[in-house]
Amino acid sequence: MHEFSVMTQIVESILEEATKRDASKVEQVELEIGEFTMLGEEQLRFAYEVLSKDTVLQGSTLKIGQKKGKVKCAACGFEGDVAITEDSPHQIIAILECPRCHAPAEIIEGRECVIRNIRMVVPDVQA
Repeated sequence: MHEFSVMTQIVESILEEATKRDASKVEQVELEIGEFTMLGEEQLRFAYEVLSKDTVLQGSTLKIGQKKGKVKCAACGFEGDVAITEDSPHQIIAILECPRCHAPAEIIEGRECVIRNIRMVVPDVQA
């Protein structure tokens, strides 16, 4: 389950930011997960719940948004979305082939896993 190791890195990054800002509580975390990361949302949520226990993250809301994937084809120049059909045996097959000319395509977007926003309670700034 690679979701747990990915979420471990995410939680460590958030805790580091919270420590830098002397945060007493993290209220909400927003992630953006690329379509081609092969990360399961349910598994990410479970890992977040386990890893946030007894930290300033405990009880915070985790929002997960998905970013569409894009490919680029060196053969025909196509750059854009890939349509994944329900009859595909596995999504990974669809991302390796250009939808226009069926040549091998390179993934240019959709493998990201990004922390978009962290809402935390921090002390007032002294003037």
